[in-house]
Amino acid sequence: MSIPQSGGGPIEHHDQLAGLLESGCKPKQDWRIGTEHEKFGYCRDTLRPIPYAGERSVLAVLEGLRDVHGWAPVEEAGKLIGLEKDGANVSLEPGGQLELSGAPVETIHETCDEVNAHLREVKDIADKVGVGFIGLGAAPVWTHDEMPLMPKGRYKLMDAYMQRVGTMGQAMMRRTCTVQVNLDFASEADMVQKFRVALALQPVATALFANSPFFEGGPNGHKSWRARVWRDLDASRTGMLPFVFEEGFGFERYVQYALDVPMYFVYRDGNYINALGQSFRDFLKGELPALPGEKPTLSDWADHLTTLFPEARIKQFMEMRGADGGPWRRLCALPAFWVGMMYDQSSLDAAWDLVKGWTAETREALRVAASVDGLQAEVPGVNMHDLAREVVAISQAGLKARARPGAGGLIEDETHFLNALHESVESGQVPADELLEHYHGDWNGDLSRIYAEYSY
Repeated sequence: MSIPQSGGGPIEHHDQLAGLLESGCKPKQDWRIGTEHEKFGYCRDTLRPIPYAGERSVLAVLEGLRDVHGWAPVEEAGKLIGLEKDGANVSLEPGGQLELSGAPVETIHETCDEVNAHLREVKDIADKVGVGFIGLGAAPVWTHDEMPLMPKGRYKLMDAYMQRVGTMGQAMMRRTCTVQVNLDFASEADMVQKFRVALALQPVATALFANSPFFEGGPNGHKSWRARVWRDLDASRTGMLPFVFEEGFGFERYVQYALDVPMYFVYRDGNYINALGQSFRDFLKGELPALPGEKPTLSDWADHLTTLFPEARIKQFMEMRGADGGPWRRLCALPAFWVGMMYDQSSLDAAWDLVKGWTAETREALRVAASVDGLQAEVPGVNMHDLAREVVAISQAGLKARARPGAGGLIEDETHFLNALHESVESGQVPADELLEHYHGDWNGDLSRIYAEYSY
C-alpha cells in the first residue's frame, strides 16, 4: 500500500485536482516502468506467519536489509516500517507481507534485474533469521486471527472500517499478495485509451497469473481467490469503472469519481487523523468533521487517490492491479505483458480493437469468470484461453517493436520475459492449476508441502 504523499501545497481552485493527474503526462522517451510485488513471510520451523517484532520477524528482515544491504530506514511513530534506496522502496503490507516498489526504469531487463537483486537480498537476510518468503495470491492456510496487523496508522484505520463496507476487506489486507506494474501516459487521450484497455484486459492478467486456489487449508473453488476477495471489499472504491468507457471520459471525470469515494484519513505531522467515511468534497469547502475549518493540500488529494482500489487506477501514472503474486519468473512476466501492449502504439490499437465492442456486462462477467476458472473461463462471446492467446501475441509484437536490448546487447529485445505466459497459453495451465495438481496428487492434500517447494 502507498506511503504518505508529499510536496503539494494548498488547493486553491478545482482545476488543480485534475491538474495533479495531468502533470503525469510525459513524452514517450520519458516513459518508465515501475514494478511492485508482495510476498508472504513465514517462520521456517513452524510455517506460521511472521510477526512484526522478534527474532524471526518482519522487523528482523527490515533491519537486516538496512544494516547489511545499505537500505535507508523509513519510520513511523518510532517504528521501522519501510526502507528506501536508489528510487525504490521496501514497505509492509497490513499482514506483514513484504513489498518491493521498484524504481522507475526504462526496460524490462532493468526491472527484472531489480526484482532479482531484491529477492537475493531478502533471501540472504531471511536465511540468517530462520524466515522464508513465498509468492502466492492468497495465504493458503493461515486464518485471520493468525495474521498480525502491522503498526501503521493507516492500517489501523482501514482495518476498523473494512467490515462496515464489505465482507472481505480484512482478508484483502492481511491475506493477499499481488504483482503490479506502473506505467506512464503521454496525454489525456493516451491515458484514456490505455485506461480502457487496462480495465478491459485485467481479467486476462487475473487468469494468466491466477495463483491462489487455496484458503484456510484447502481448495476454495477459485483459481484466484485474491480476485474473489477484491469483488466483495468496498463497492465504492473497487471494480471495473464502467464510466471510463463513456463518451467524454478524461481526467476531470476521474476526479468526480474520486471525490465521491469516502475518505479514510488525513495525514498530519506523522499522524493519521480518522476521516473514515467523510467527504473530500466537504474537505474542499473547509467542512471536514475531522479537521473543521481546514482545507486540503495537494498532498491530501494525492493521499486520497491512493485509497481508490479499482482493477486499474490512475494517479500521475497508471497502475495495473489485476494479478496474483507468484513465482520468481512471473514477477518479470507481468510488466512485460503490459509494457508490450501499452508502450507500442500498434499493439495498443490492436488491444483496443479486441475489446472496444464489449459491454460493461461482458467486462464484469470476465472479471468474475477469470477469478473462478482462470484460462478455462468463458462468458457469452468470449473464450478466455483464446483471448489470452491473442493478447499475449499482441504484447509479444509490442516488445519486439520496442527492440530494447539487454545483457549488453546479447539479448535483442524483451520478448523472452513472456516465456512463462506462452507456456500457459500452450498448455492451458496457470500456476493455480499446477498447485491443484500437486494438492490432489503427490502432496496428498498436505498443504505444508507448498512452502518447501514454492518459496523464493
